[in-house]
Amino acid sequence: MLYRLIGEAAMVVHFLFLAFMAVGGFLAWRWRWLIWPHLGVAAWGIVSVVTGVECPLTVVENWGRHHAGLAGLQPGGFIDTYIEGVIYPAEHTNLVRLGVVILVLTSWTGFVLRRR
Repeated sequence: MLYRLIGEAAMVVHFLFLAFMAVGGFLAWRWRWLIWPHLGVAAWGIVSVVTGVECPLTVVENWGRHHAGLAGLQPGGFIDTYIEGVIYPAEHTNLVRLGVVILVLTSWTGFVLRRR
């Protein structure tokens, strides 16, 4: 039971992490200090997409699931299991990535303009 909770907690944190990656810059309009964590999250997103490095949250979720006797995530990890092909068709991955980049850049532009 504990291992399953660890796996599911990692999944929830992963969803929150991705949501923060998409809209954290807008949250920084209200709470300026959030821009720094958002820059780190955005940098991690770029690194993971460009290099394909496995996210530590994926490792934790797989560990918890395996120890609970459950199947692990698909080979592509969290995105391939819960997002791609579920929320949007897999063939639109690059379009979705571009949309997130535009969303983040828009939030950063607004952040800079609001600081003036």
